[in-house]
Amino acid sequence: MATGQQGQQIDLGSLSTQQLSQVKKQLDEEVQHLTNSYQNLRTAQQKFRDCIASVKDGVAESVKDKALLVPLTSSLYVPGKLADADHVLVDVGTGFYVEKTTDDAQKFYNGKIEELGKNIKDLENIVNGKANNLRVVEEVLRQKVLAGQQGGQASAGPS
Repeated sequence: MATGQQGQQIDLGSLSTQQLSQVKKQLDEEVQHLTNSYQNLRTAQQKFRDCIASVKDGVAESVKDKALLVPLTSSLYVPGKLADADHVLVDVGTGFYVEKTTDDAQKFYNGKIEELGKNIKDLENIVNGKANNLRVVEEVLRQKVLAGQQGGQASAGPS
């Protein structure tokens, strides 16, 4: 079984139950962390899809003269009117905004969604590999515990 960051091969049968428990705990933590990262990537991907929907539906000629709420932060909105139905400001990261056409903005967000999709797929493979390693460690640990119990019962037999 491969463990560690360098991909070292370790014979699980040669480890004590305490060492196996530590390996299991470490793998549990890694799987939990990677699962949380997976969820965060999915959430980010959905936010980019929401951005595309906002550009398609919220920035159109039909809403040009209607009042709308402009987000200043995630919880603060101010009233405003759409000045230009053909151009939007796109947050390209770390607080920087770039003016783009609505088509370019949609292409930008689609590119982000595709990039996140690739990262999600890669992360899925890693999580599955770690989960398989965890199952192997749990099985070896279970066998060692059972063997220890049976050994203890054999020595405590009738005399």
